Amino acid sequence: MIDIPILFEDGEALVIDKPAGLPLDRPRAGGISLEDRLDTLKLGFLREPQPVHRLDRDTSGCLLLARNPKALKRFSAAFEARQVEKVYWGVVAGEIEGTAGTIELNLSKISSAAAGWRMIAAKKGKPAVTHWRVLARLPGRTLVEFRLETGRTHQIRVHALTGLGAPLLGDPVYGDGKGAARTLLHATRLALPREGKEPIVAEAPIPADILGLGFTL
Repeated sequence: MIDIPILFEDGEALVIDKPAGLPLDRPRAGGISLEDRLDTLKLGFLREPQPVHRLDRDTSGCLLLARNPKALKRFSAAFEARQVEKVYWGVVAGEIEGTAGTIELNLSKISSAAAGWRMIAAKKGKPAVTHWRVLARLPGRTLVEFRLETGRTHQIRVHALTGLGAPLLGDPVYGDGKGAARTLLHATRLALPREGKEPIVAEAPIPADILGLGFTL
């Protein structure tokens, strides 16, 4: 059984530290998913909590769940309105230039029968904005903090490749999949303001597979 730590909990929200390798939806080929664990996350409530946003299967860290339909609607609106602070740490498979910046590259989905689907930077795509800064460097690798202004599918993965010039370490779609057992991306912080209530704030500890690379922080 996969352990799912709880980072924040109150009457309308949970923030979990989603383990890497756990998909949100049940895979077509079978296997465990977050859907199978929602019952255990009721924690005394009648309803199963529902994910407000998405994290890729390989991505670990902060995932917000709503405990009732009204909260789900309000939280979803906050994401749409770009009111949610979303901070990620990722390991880029290269030595990037500069120390900080902003990537603004529209993203569009393409697909083919041979290669499946992926996202690409395209002028006619949906706007996507990522702020980044370097946290630490090693030969051939850079630890980067990403702050998302938008939340497009695979946004950080494509912006790393196209905007920074190198994919995330271990990424099998936008890179060669080598160097790590997964795409090294971690949702380290999530903060969401609430009218009349304390904000939802959660931070997920950096996982061992990123810390184990030897970056000096």
